[in-house]
Amino acid sequence: MSATYDALKNELRQKQKIWLITGCAGFIGSSLLEALLKLDQRVIGLDNFSTGYRHNLTAVENNVSAKQWQNFTFEEGDICDLSLCERLCCGVDYVLHQAALGSVPRSIKDPISTNRNNIDGFLNILSAARHSEVKSFTYASSSAVYGDHIALPKTEDATGHLLSPYAVTKYVNELYAEVFALNYGFASVGLRYFNVFGPRQDPNGSYAAVIPRWIAAMLHGESTYINGDGKTSRDFCYIDNVVQANLLAASAANEAKNQVYNIALGDRTTLIELFADIKAAINQSGFSYAHVPIFADFRAGDVRHSKADIAKAKRLLHYAPDWRVHEGIGQTVSWYISQHQG
Repeated sequence: MSATYDALKNELRQKQKIWLITGCAGFIGSSLLEALLKLDQRVIGLDNFSTGYRHNLTAVENNVSAKQWQNFTFEEGDICDLSLCERLCCGVDYVLHQAALGSVPRSIKDPISTNRNNIDGFLNILSAARHSEVKSFTYASSSAVYGDHIALPKTEDATGHLLSPYAVTKYVNELYAEVFALNYGFASVGLRYFNVFGPRQDPNGSYAAVIPRWIAAMLHGESTYINGDGKTSRDFCYIDNVVQANLLAASAANEAKNQVYNIALGDRTTLIELFADIKAAINQSGFSYAHVPIFADFRAGDVRHSKADIAKAKRLLHYAPDWRVHEGIGQTVSWYISQHQG
């Protein structure tokens, strides 16, 4: 556990700040919302429900006290609306920008929508935050910016050729943040997420992430599919680690600003190993799943292996991921079972 993170949480409990979370009804956004409300912070949330869900907000309401929930103000709207972004940023201390159209396959199918949301929308909220002189701007980037760079682990200063429109949009976000620091003196922090997972992640739809999709399939006794030969590996990162990184980044010292950081566990898990971990957690929870995976074609735009070097985040943000993959899988499976039985 990061001593700095513990100290930060204690400080926040003593002093209320105002936060704006874009994409607050999404998987990561709602997790940040819950964490901040439990720390008695005031939060403004923005979401257009293109990928977020009202039931995520209901889940947060059920997990916090009535008094804490009163500290939340929700605005249904779009980051592509500049005037809305400007209005919501007024008086805000911290911005956590999570809103985006995710998914590599979606971006390949519809690059125009991906560009509009992830670049135009990003520029709107960045510009609005700058004009409102918010104290801190933290945004979600992605490990997709590493493209075809084959060296492992991935370090922030070495990227390859981008492989998808989604990767392009996230890299452009980083460029805009850098240019705003150079031209306007507006500081920000970019977090390159690596395969985040946890409760409330959507298991449905053709663009669903692999962990919730497999858990849902196993709970329903359905077949599970692996894209490729199963040896593809990823640096899976449990949601609580990502919440920690966002709060630390938002409160980081000036020397840690205007940087991008890998946010991950710093380890690799193959898809075959992941399948075995999820299957074991399902079976240990009282369900019986005996199927073997079905192997399908590799997915367009996907990289073969991914592993983060998190030394920079540890050094400058004092990031210390507490949750290992198997621990996170256990928590995630338990949550999905509670929803399945409910």
